[in-house]
Amino acid sequence: MSTTPSNDYQNDTAYHRPVMLRECLEALDLQPGGRYVDVTFGGGGHSARILEHLRGEGHLYSFDQDADAEQEAAKLARPQFTFIRANFRDLHAELQHHGALPVDGLLADLGVSSHQFDTPERGFSTRFDGPLDMRMNAEDGPTAADIINEYPEADLHRIFGMYGEVTNARTLAQTVAAARRGQTIHTIAGLKKAIAGCTPRGKENKYLAQVFQALRIEANDEMKALQEMLEQTAQVLRPGGRLVVMSYHSLEDRLVKNFMAKGKFYGEAEKDLFGRTNTPFEVLTRKPVEASADEVALNSRARSAKLRVAIRRPE
Repeated sequence: MSTTPSNDYQNDTAYHRPVMLRECLEALDLQPGGRYVDVTFGGGGHSARILEHLRGEGHLYSFDQDADAEQEAAKLARPQFTFIRANFRDLHAELQHHGALPVDGLLADLGVSSHQFDTPERGFSTRFDGPLDMRMNAEDGPTAADIINEYPEADLHRIFGMYGEVTNARTLAQTVAAARRGQTIHTIAGLKKAIAGCTPRGKENKYLAQVFQALRIEANDEMKALQEMLEQTAQVLRPGGRLVVMSYHSLEDRLVKNFMAKGKFYGEAEKDLFGRTNTPFEVLTRKPVEASADEVALNSRARSAKLRVAIRRPE
């Protein structure tokens, strides 16, 4: 597939600037009458551009569990568009309910939308003070504050090490456990203060980003939800349909890479009696597509993005 740098991102709204927009659209191989799914609507940047390509029987189904995303989706109302307020782990059941199976292409832009990062009260960004929330669906589930204040020290150690890849995860967990004995930690500023002694000088931003990543992944059960969604893609895509996934950290990218290449997340691919690899997808991107230097200069979130594409094999 082409890796031509995209100029489209220069024209998008401040609500959400989609990463590698042109590359994602090219990877989907959009057809005017096709049926597509955007499982991560976010600010609607990718969905809006997909809709521009659809005509007649063409249709786009977009998923998001965020109430703010639902409000943005209302702006795209048209016969070719259906918004589904749900976690993408419910992919197959929701599409079946809407009579939308099979589909010709599926896009997943993983991670946090620009709007969520830039809204202090959502608690996703280290740049602001605000409540330690970090839920994708702000109406349900445990908050980051719940995790910080209620998880056993051993569980904090596990998530900081596994999901944040924090090098001093044990010390960090001990520090949090000690700090919360004095008072409950409810805010971003409170957490920063509590762990200041663990934060490496000169690397504060990177370290805090790793800590926040770990809390966000745990609060939203992101890794399990991603696995559940990917496992359903072979069921929902027609033979020849495109699976397009963009990830922003190594944990996600490893799961996507392994699933596309092996049909599973861990271990080697299964083989038939003749020694042939038996996987539902053919990988089209041996190496992940990355954003151009021009795009990264305009949108720093693009720096860590990795785009992988696969095609559903015939039955």
